[in-house]
Parts: sequence; C-alpha cells; structure tokens
Amino acid sequence: MIIIFWLSFFIVFYTFAGYGIFLYFLIKIKRAVKGRPLIPVTDNATLPDCTLVVAAYNEESYMEDKIANCLKLNYPEGKLKLLFVTDGSSDKTPEIISTYPQVQLLHQPRRAGKIAAVHRAMEYVTTKIAVFTDANTFLNADAIINICRHYADKTVGCVAGEKRVQMDENADASAAGEGFYWKYESALKKWDSELYSVVGAAGELFSVRKSLYQDVPADTVLDDFMISMLIAAKGYRIVYEPEAYAIENASENVSEELKRKIRIAAGGIQSILRLPQLFNPFKFPVLSFQYVSHRVLRWTVTPFLLILIFVLNAFLPRTFLYNSIFVAQILFYFLAFLGFIMEKRQIRIKALFVPYYFCVMNYAVLMGIIRYFTTKQSAVWEKAQRKQ
Repeated sequence: MIIIFWLSFFIVFYTFAGYGIFLYFLIKIKRAVKGRPLIPVTDNATLPDCTLVVAAYNEESYMEDKIANCLKLNYPEGKLKLLFVTDGSSDKTPEIISTYPQVQLLHQPRRAGKIAAVHRAMEYVTTKIAVFTDANTFLNADAIINICRHYADKTVGCVAGEKRVQMDENADASAAGEGFYWKYESALKKWDSELYSVVGAAGELFSVRKSLYQDVPADTVLDDFMISMLIAAKGYRIVYEPEAYAIENASENVSEELKRKIRIAAGGIQSILRLPQLFNPFKFPVLSFQYVSHRVLRWTVTPFLLILIFVLNAFLPRTFLYNSIFVAQILFYFLAFLGFIMEKRQIRIKALFVPYYFCVMNYAVLMGIIRYFTTKQSAVWEKAQRKQ
C-alpha cells in the first residue's frame, strides 16, 4: 500500500509540476551547451505564401470584428489569402462575409462538423502554408509573420501560436482558472519547443505546411491536436511561437468551461488510441518522452491517482509525514469546495479559483473518459458560451 501510494504521489506530482521543473533544468543545460536558439530573421522576400483559414459556425456576433482583425494583419502584399468556411451556419455569418471581396467564402447548408469544413477548405488552399484560427479569436498584427518565418527551417512542419485568455479584475473562476492554466501551458510549450517539439497545437492559432497536411477521420474531436501530431509523427517538429497569439474571451461560466473540458478529455483519449506510434521511444526518443509527460498522463491515469492517493492516505500509518499529507489534501479540497460555493454565490475570491479550477479540470477528464467509452462522441461543433 505504501509503495502504491508513493508511486501514485510521484506520478501526480510529476504530471502537474515535476515535468515542468525537469524541463526547465533540461533547457538550462541545453542553453549552456548550445546557447539560446536564434530568432528566425524576417525577410519579406522569402516569407512563404500562406492562407488564413477560418472555420465559422453561426458566429455573426464576431464576424465583422474578426474580418477587420484579419484585414489589419501585417504580411507582404499579395502573399496572404483569407478563406472563411461557414458550412451549416443558419444565421447571417455567410452574408456578412460575402460583403468583403478580400475574403474567399465557402458555404454550404449542410452541417457536418468543424473537421469536415476544414477538410473542404483545404481543397481550396494553394499556398505552401495554411494558418488556422477560430472565428471568435483575435490575432496580434504580426502573428502571421512571426509564424511563417519559422518555415525557413526545413525540419519545421507545424507552428503553434499562443492562446491568451481575456480577463479583467472581476474575473470569475472560469476566467481566472483558465487564464492561469494557459499561462502555465504556454511556459511548458515554450520549453517543449526549445527542447525538441511542442506536443500538439491548439486550434485558436496554428499553421502547417500544406504538403504535410493529412485529413483526419471525420469523427475526430481534437482535430487541431491530431493534425499537428500526425505531422510530428512524420519526423517534423512543431515549433511554438509566443509572439503570434490569439486572444479569446473566457467561457461564460464554469459550467460552460466544464462542458468544453469534458469534450476535450474525450477527444484526448480518442487521440491517444489513434496515435500509438508516438509511444515508440526508439523512433521518437524525445517526442515520446514529451508526449507521455505532457499529455498522456494528464488524459489517462492522473485523475484516478488523485482519488487513489486520498483513499490510501486514510489507511496509512498515522505518522507526522502521512498525517501532514492527508491534512494538506483535505485543506486543498476544502478550498476547492469553498471556491465552488463562492462561485455559485458570485463572490470573487481569487485565492480559491486555482484549487477549484484544478478539481474541475480533473473531474472533466474522468467524465471525458467515461463519455468516450460509454457514448458515441460527436465531432460536430459543441460551442461553449463565451463572455462578451
């Protein structure tokens, strides 16, 4: 029982903190030996042609601002194309887009899900690079330049931008928790990229070499993750570019964020089952290590181990060490429960947001795993409501 407890404790610690600490020191050693990585030089003459692909479903409230944001992006004249696909939209999204001659519109009445729309859009992409972004996110002016400059390196097959969550002083648990999570994720991605490769890209902003793009099955939930990791499985690197970022509003509330996280967790299990080749350390010595450490543990055993640690701790010898760990767990979950109560009463106590959001995330993984193995997972959009 003691061995299982400490093994479980180590895996949980490693998953949420230990990997980040280990990665930090690996990067320090690598920099001491090889120096800091050079920032790619921007040369308008050598920047590749690219197409910005936006898949939008019933996004009329965002569309005017989204197009305005796209038209303000800095990139050499004539090298950037805008392609919006609005399949299945029943509001005014297609009509709004059609008023802009600078934007190529693809629309059909039938709704088949985001990945089907992306596949259809890619048939119209003729440039070397395709950049994907969501309809409800806004990019910094130099985002496309900062992304595409990396493709001068022939080993790079995909470039992931940074997701930033819009927050204000009155942020609730969903906003503060999500914002804190993405700041930590961004640090891990930056170090992953410097070590070797990012482990998957987020759909808010990422890009691929058109020649490496591969259609994924129509029922794929995490299409962005699968598309990027299939490129990594071909031996190419996924680079992280924090100076290309997409700003997105937080989920409307924790319930909306939970709905989104459960879907992501179900998609995570699906992705793991469909990418068995990435577990081969002989073929992918560094990538396999990163993949298991950064993704697989979070999406599989760690939430169950949190429960196991708590239960086992109750039956371990009542020494000072085990009592301290048990009390610390009780206190942490009590703070999370207080965060839940405060959130329901709309009382903002930021100190409680992190433990509450942590518990929500791990609960979502548990529910996502159950959902994946007990119900049919749809790839059709399930939009979480966002703060306006």
